[in-house]
Parts: sequence; structure tokens; C-alpha cells
Amino acid sequence: MADEPRDPFPGSGEDPGEEFRDMLRDFLAGNSDLDPAQLASAAGLPNDPELVQRLIGQLQAALQNSGDGINWSLAKEQATALAARSAVASTPAEVSALEQALHVAALWLDEATDIAALTAAPTLLTRAGWAEATMPVWTQLAEPVANSIASALTEVLEEQAPEELTSMLGDAGRLMRNVGGTLFAMQLGQVVGQLAQEVVSGGDVGIPLLDGEQRQAALVPQNVEGFANGLEIPVEEVRLYLAVRELAHARLFRHAKWLRLHLLTQITDYARGIRIDTGPLEELAAEFDPQNPESLREAMTSGKLIPPKTDEQLAALRRLETMLALVEGWVDVVTAQATARLPKSDAIAESVKRRRAAGGPAESAFATLVGLELRPRRLREAAAMWQAVTDAVGAEARDGLWAHPDIVPSEADVDDPTLLIARLTGGEPEQDDVDRALQDLLDDSTGERPHED
Repeated sequence: MADEPRDPFPGSGEDPGEEFRDMLRDFLAGNSDLDPAQLASAAGLPNDPELVQRLIGQLQAALQNSGDGINWSLAKEQATALAARSAVASTPAEVSALEQALHVAALWLDEATDIAALTAAPTLLTRAGWAEATMPVWTQLAEPVANSIASALTEVLEEQAPEELTSMLGDAGRLMRNVGGTLFAMQLGQVVGQLAQEVVSGGDVGIPLLDGEQRQAALVPQNVEGFANGLEIPVEEVRLYLAVRELAHARLFRHAKWLRLHLLTQITDYARGIRIDTGPLEELAAEFDPQNPESLREAMTSGKLIPPKTDEQLAALRRLETMLALVEGWVDVVTAQATARLPKSDAIAESVKRRRAAGGPAESAFATLVGLELRPRRLREAAAMWQAVTDAVGAEARDGLWAHPDIVPSEADVDDPTLLIARLTGGEPEQDDVDRALQDLLDDSTGERPHED
């Protein structure tokens, strides 16, 4: 009948509401006799017994957790486990070759920039080591959105859940928040674990992921070899080029001590401005099918919970993209100068740019999880600006622009570096005929320059 209340948890079977409650009872009772394929799909995992068993234990812990925070250690466990499963130990020869490449790269960089060398030796990381080392920064970037999703999920499910379910579980809001937070953390771990199979270095994604003075630069030997194997270029040249890029990136962030905090603050401030659209969550709660638990995972990872960006967010995104482009553009120019003696340096550079522009499935997943694309769109324009500045005033004056955030080139400088170069050289930018005619009109209207008879 039209006036009958709608069951907010319809699904297969005669009583889907009871089926859903039974599923939660199974978790609380420690019953792991659940469909592995469904559980794996819900968490974005392959249908692997070991991973599914870990998932069951983690969800049980989330349901029984008396706290109200997201357990981010799950993300690290997930990421390192996935990264380790695809790991292949580097041979001593590969490790030795990379260590030698890093030594030569440091010498070549000394010729291309006056920015001082690193104070800590670069690190060679396994895939699992990269995932573990970078997870604190990923967590920092993802936490605002994760909290927003968990809060929205709690609010919607508290409103939609049957009264008897709430009384059975007591604090249903806390429980749903913990479950939602656990699924999000595991999804983040899935993304970082996939990224660990692709990245070649600590700065490969464009943001400073390595934290601490003792770990300023790093390469992932297995992935360096994998990248080189996909090119028809001598592997020795690829190792050297990637070593120079990573050291240049690390030197910049160590030199401009304000830059790392500035960039991460911009990203987290942007993420805090994201609000979750509860409409899709309400639909999920109203149509939840216990036989299809991956619907919650799909909702979180599809990006449909994050509404279109506001004007303020779009403006913040442009500022962030400009800063990312300035960093990457500077690294590109310095790397090109330092590797000029490599016969295939231009070909390697183009391969790196194509790879960076295309991104990968893991980066796309992170963009939908956090609502932020970290790849700068204006990289080529920023690199052209840095090259023009280098040609005009040299490396020392160019690198001096990183001394303070107030003197870093602006978005307008990326569009047209003429005025920036004029400021650096102490001269006036050359005017074309239109500029001169406009200046004459302005001078005439203000009376600054008399008419000539």
C-alpha cells in the first residue's frame, strides 16, 4: 500500500532488513563464514583468502571499537601488503648501478644549480618501503574527506536505519562511522599499494611525500628498472636521468624550507572545503542490498559523493595547480640542463612527461577519493617560463626566486614572463606598437606628458 513505510534496506530474500541485521551480528560474533568474493569486492581487494581474512578481522575490530576515529594504521597495512605481493628483489648489480647513478647525478646537478646538495644520502626503497614511508602524507591529505564521508554516512544511516537495528547495536552512529572509516582507510591503502607498483621515486607524484631530514630523496629500484624496460633507451641513461630528477626535487624542497608546508597546507585546506553530497548516500541507504556490499565501496570511490567544486574551490585549485606547475617546471628545466650530456635525455624527458600527463589508475582512484587531481595542467608553460628566466639572468638569480613565497613567480608570470625578467634585470620590458600607443593615450589623459605641436 502507498502509506506503508518503505524498508530502507531492500534486497534479495523475503526479509532483507533481517538479512542485513544478521550480517552485522555475524561480524560482531566473530563469524568469518561470509562470501569472500563479496567482501573482497567491497574493499577493492582481489579475491584472495589471506586478504579477505584480514578484511574480516579489520571490520570486526571496527564494529567493536569503542573509539570514534579512523584507524589509519589499516591503510598502511593494506598498502604495504599489496605492495609487497608484487615485489621482486633488486639484484646487487642493479642496486650498485643506481647508487653510482645517484653519485654522478649529484655532481651533474652541482653544475646546473647553486642550491646546495642534500645533507642525507638518498635511499633505495622497496615498493612496500615506499608505501610505508609515504603513508603519513597520504593520510594527511585524505583525512578531511574521510571524516566528512564518515560523518555523512553516520547521519544518513542513523536517519534511515530501522529502529530495532539501532536498539540492537546501541550506538549505531558510532558503529557506522567506524565501518565507513575502515572502508575508506582500506581504499586509501589500496590506492597507495597500487601507486607503490608504479612510482620510481619519492617525488614522482609531484608533492613531497617523504618526511624527515634523514629521508630527503629516494628511488624504487624495481620500478626504475620497469620504467627503463619500457623504453628503447639504454638503461644506464634512464637511471641517471631519474636520479637527477629526484635529487633536483629533493634539493628544492630542502632549500625552500617554507615550500613543503606551504604546498601541503594548500592541499589540505582545499580538501577541508570539500563537503559530501548526502543524496547518493541516502539512495545507498534506501537501496542497500546485503548481497551487494561493494555498493558502499563503489559510492566512495566513484567520486559521486563529492559535489561539483564551488567558485572558491576552483580558485584555490588554480593556485594549487600553479604552485605544483612551478615546482615541476623548475625540476624539468634543471634536470634538462644537468643531463644535457646524455644522448637520449630529450627522449627520456618526453617519456616522463607523457607518463605524468596520463597518470594511472591509482592516481585516478586517489582523485575520486579525495576530489583532487594532483597533476599540474600548466607544467609546460611553467617550464618555458623558468627556461626564459634562466636564459635571461642565469641559474643563481632564477633559484633565488624560491627564497620566499612572496617572490615566487605568479600565475601571471607563467602566462608572460616579460615583466618578471624585467624586474630581475632592472630594465623595462620592451613595448610593441600597441603598448606604446596605449601608453601615449594614458599619458595624454593624465597630463603627464604634454602634447607635441
